[in-house]
Amino acid sequence: MSGVADVLVRVPSLLRQFTDGHEELLLTVEGPITVTAVLDVIGAQFPFFNRRVRDETGALRRYVNIYLGYDDVRRLRGTDTTVLPGQELMIIQSVAGG
Repeated sequence: MSGVADVLVRVPSLLRQFTDGHEELLLTVEGPITVTAVLDVIGAQFPFFNRRVRDETGALRRYVNIYLGYDDVRRLRGTDTTVLPGQELMIIQSVAGG
C-alpha cells in the first residue's frame, strides 16, 4: 500500500550539530523511496550533515551505519535499500577511542 506518510530519521547526538540540533527528521514521502533519496533530501537542507555521512562518491562513510528497523542497510541493498512510508531509519555514527 502506498500513500503519503512520513519517514522518520533518527539522528545521533554527534551529528545533531549539523541538523540544527534536531534529534529526528521527518520526511513526507509519497510511496517508496531509497536511502540515497532520503539522504539527498536531508543533504539539500543540511549540507554539512551530508558530508559527514557520505563521501564524495555518495557512499556511506565507513564509520556511519544506517538501520532500517533492525537491519543494517549495508546487509540489505546498501543505499539502494527501499524505505516505505511509515518506516524509520536510525543513523549510528561509530566513535573510536581508547
